Amino acid sequence: MIKIINYKDLKDDFFNGRDFGSSIDIVKDILLNVKTNGDKALLEYGTKFDVSSPSSLEIPQSELKAAAQKMQKENPELYKSLCYSHDLALRFAKKQRESFDNFEVELEPGLFTGQKNIPVEKAGVYVPAGRFPLVSTVVMTVTPAVAAGVKDIVLCTPPRVHPEDRAAAQKAGTGIPGSPFVGGKPYADENIMAAAYICGVTKAYACGGAQAIGALAFGTQSIPRTDVIVGPGNKFVAEAKKLVYGTVGIDMVAGPTEVFIIADKSANPEWVAADLLAQAEHDIVAQPILATDSKELAQAVQTEIEKQLKVLETRETAEKSIENCGAIILCDNIEQAAEAANRKAPEHLELAMDEGTARDKIAELCHNYGSLFLGHGSAEVFGDYSAGLNHTLPTSGSARFTGGLSVRVFLKTVTTLRTIPGSEGAVSSAKAAGHLGDAEGLAGHAHAARLRLE
Repeated sequence: MIKIINYKDLKDDFFNGRDFGSSIDIVKDILLNVKTNGDKALLEYGTKFDVSSPSSLEIPQSELKAAAQKMQKENPELYKSLCYSHDLALRFAKKQRESFDNFEVELEPGLFTGQKNIPVEKAGVYVPAGRFPLVSTVVMTVTPAVAAGVKDIVLCTPPRVHPEDRAAAQKAGTGIPGSPFVGGKPYADENIMAAAYICGVTKAYACGGAQAIGALAFGTQSIPRTDVIVGPGNKFVAEAKKLVYGTVGIDMVAGPTEVFIIADKSANPEWVAADLLAQAEHDIVAQPILATDSKELAQAVQTEIEKQLKVLETRETAEKSIENCGAIILCDNIEQAAEAANRKAPEHLELAMDEGTARDKIAELCHNYGSLFLGHGSAEVFGDYSAGLNHTLPTSGSARFTGGLSVRVFLKTVTTLRTIPGSEGAVSSAKAAGHLGDAEGLAGHAHAARLRLE
């Protein structure tokens, strides 16, 4: 059962980023092996960790297209939903792109400064395919890259046994965790492949884990080196992204998912409980939190969670998350709930309150979150799937200093300078640069500036 605790009784470590142990030594070895041995290392790790280790890694575009056509025929509602999600995400990302202006401004007569926003050339996208192959992650990672203007979008995702190889794998007793089918054709989760085709992936590879991050960072004989790597993953993928940062850019290092709901007495306990469980079912270390000033709501939500757990197909995971990481925080007032949210800096923040000045006030008070969901009807799961927002968001308190994945990650904001020789601005800049060069003992700097005065 989810625990109810008073705000004043919370310990400081509740608000700290959560640490789930380091896998740095293992990942360092994997990255070094991939950097040194390329495809050979990738195929080696495929035989250790995956259900399939294909003889080659690139999944042909024809396979991606066939997967999309199969989905459209056999599961038209899923296909429509995926296209709808992609359409909204693309429209939102294009609007984001418009907000990154190129400009040039004359700061002083004859002294012009400006900025340009240039997309990276190659973006690497990682899409997990463990217990829950995350088809929506394809939409969320690929679409902003397309909107940014990235030319080449390279996707890596764990391999699956190709349909043409399934009979042979079954006969040999392979194609299962711990006993991969070796030497077949490259293939992946069909829904992920279909989404890759719909969203515009340039190249897709049947390669997963920390080794895929290494391939995207360093390049191998098959997989091209990329400029930016985005997408979620397990702790090994997260560690790998952290270690390759600097060689490539990354979106963020994401941990287990979390939701923080601020609710007053107007909230529907059934809806609040459902939203908490929707996060809890992700992982046993997912963190569902409710903060409220209503003891009656807290108790009603606690009861409703137990009721819904009984019929939830993902009960085993959700129940552990609720018991080990979940909490209902009783606050003296709703402003105190906003204070708790700012200290926690959650990935998702819901305001389950009626529309009006009270909710507006709390929305203004809250400033640390990945995405904000306003009102009873704005379910966090809409943001996960089908509202245009990106669901790749900061976790473990990192919303204090960063936002979620957006077009911005795929853009380089660079600056420009243009001068008119002899102009007032150029002369003033040269004089100032000369004096500053002298002050720092950099005679070459001062000389290069003063030459422009002659």
